[in-house]
Amino acid sequence: MEKMEQVFPGVWKDGKHIFTKNLLPGDKTYCRTFVEEDGHEFREWNPNRSKPAAAIANGLKFFPLADKAKVLYLGIASGQTSTFFSDIIGPEGIIYGVEISERCVRDLNPVAEKRGNIVPIVADARKPEEYGWIEKVDVVFEDVASDDQSAIMIRNCERFLKPDGFAMIAIKSRSIDVIKNPEEIYRQEIAKLEEHFKILSKVRLDPFEKDHMFLVMKRK
Repeated sequence: MEKMEQVFPGVWKDGKHIFTKNLLPGDKTYCRTFVEEDGHEFREWNPNRSKPAAAIANGLKFFPLADKAKVLYLGIASGQTSTFFSDIIGPEGIIYGVEISERCVRDLNPVAEKRGNIVPIVADARKPEEYGWIEKVDVVFEDVASDDQSAIMIRNCERFLKPDGFAMIAIKSRSIDVIKNPEEIYRQEIAKLEEHFKILSKVRLDPFEKDHMFLVMKRK
């Protein structure tokens, strides 16, 4: 195994493998592979099971998470990816995780309780007024399967993203239109988002996630 190289704040690579430093050493939730280096335990972040990891594996140029960051995560599901975000932002950061499925949130709750920096919220990401009490955040990440993904992102960023904040979205072309060519969908959605954001990096997620594109953006 090669020596790990830090590629982004809180993210390391060893060849094709991606790692985060485990916030809870010994905890195997959503990760079976650990590496010990320089007295620290690192968890392997599988790009086949996490869209941000797939984006990093495919050459993402900019990743805005960092220690102490405040994050709004739209579509957190049962929390697999959020555990790696949790590692990156550390104990002084916080993730507000919005999920419409109560069943998913039941799975997320014990993970959040153990980690201490994830706040599960049962709500519809289309209706940010349902969780209007949360504070302004540094990063909004959206992983919601719907045909109005871009509108959801814009609405939430207008309400919660700091003026100098960043946004990340996994565009799911088949959720938007199963007939159109994914390339056409990407162009269409990017045009909507560019009215509000500067695109900092974009990568397709194939072969890890078919017909997906990942964008990192900065608020205009």
